[in-house]
Amino acid sequence: MSNPQQLRYSKEHEWLSAAEDGVSTIGITEHAANALGDVVFVQLPEVGDTVTAGEPCGELESTKSVSDLYAPVTGEVTEVNQDVVDDPALVNSAPYEGGWLFKVRVADEPGDLLSADEYAAFTGE
Repeated sequence: MSNPQQLRYSKEHEWLSAAEDGVSTIGITEHAANALGDVVFVQLPEVGDTVTAGEPCGELESTKSVSDLYAPVTGEVTEVNQDVVDDPALVNSAPYEGGWLFKVRVADEPGDLLSADEYAAFTGE
């Protein structure tokens, strides 16, 4: 399992892209997707919502369990991935591409986000 080097990661297993025009894309890691099992339902924040770093902002339901989705940064939601709402299996099949979850105009970024190598060490991979 490889974690894309250009992303940063939270200890709650979300990934964050580098900001483009102040907006970052957020998803869950392949590690988290594998741990969840087959994702069957995704509840995301709505466009215009403010999310707070480290706080729950949605849910992922799998055949095994329901897990909270945590915001890795604070900011305003600018877009949600309707494709993943319509086809939650994208979270499992393409967690870093088509399975992204939402985009945020970043207002504040915590200092505890991990590099790909730090995240791999954190998960023991």
